[in-house]
Amino acid sequence: MTGMTTTLTLIRHGETDWNRAKRIQGHTDIPLSTEGEHQAVLLGQRIAREVAARGRVFDQVLTSDLQRAVQTAAPVARACGLPLVRTASLRERHYGVFETRVPDEIQAEFPQDYARWQSRDPDFVIPGGESTRGFYTRITESVAQLLRDHAGQHLALVAHGGVLDCCYRLATRLALTEPRAYPLLNASVNRLAHDGQRWHVLCWGDVTHLDAAVRDESNDRPEGAAGMDRVDPRVV
Repeated sequence: MTGMTTTLTLIRHGETDWNRAKRIQGHTDIPLSTEGEHQAVLLGQRIAREVAARGRVFDQVLTSDLQRAVQTAAPVARACGLPLVRTASLRERHYGVFETRVPDEIQAEFPQDYARWQSRDPDFVIPGGESTRGFYTRITESVAQLLRDHAGQHLALVAHGGVLDCCYRLATRLALTEPRAYPLLNASVNRLAHDGQRWHVLCWGDVTHLDAAVRDESNDRPEGAAGMDRVDPRVV
């Protein structure tokens, strides 16, 4: 990498009860589950170890203003001795009428909208919510602004599965119509760098700080995994 490199450490919030039940959250403000709270503690301990070993780790800690992200980000900011910056720009996709429901309920109540959702049409706007393309534009424009405002810095962004997905697609130029073949794990550490010209994926899906009891690999299979025949609701 050359030039002034800006690094983004993307952290997905810890698990919620709705994650486990595969109930759509979106902008609905759901707190962490007991397991998610434990994940956040372990994440904070990891960052504290990194601070002890290397000194300053992040220049700023930003988080989605939804409480599941704020609860996850708080131990990170505390370990770094930094204030926690909350922003609605890092919120999950707005799922409109799909929120609070599991996929089978969506299929029963909104069959036509469900079919459009499952088609992965990036321009389908969920009633009361956002399209995939609109969401992607919102997130990538926010990232572009961060690159302008914090060039050369290392930022921690605590957000949501959909936000991480947008950032991975931005960095790898993966089309919105392509299924996901990479994990979006609760309380995971995912690192991208921009050298002023191009993106680099430094690490992805790192959950080495979590013990086996609170890892969620079994609850987050990529869309292309065996047995998945519809858009994966586990990350929203």
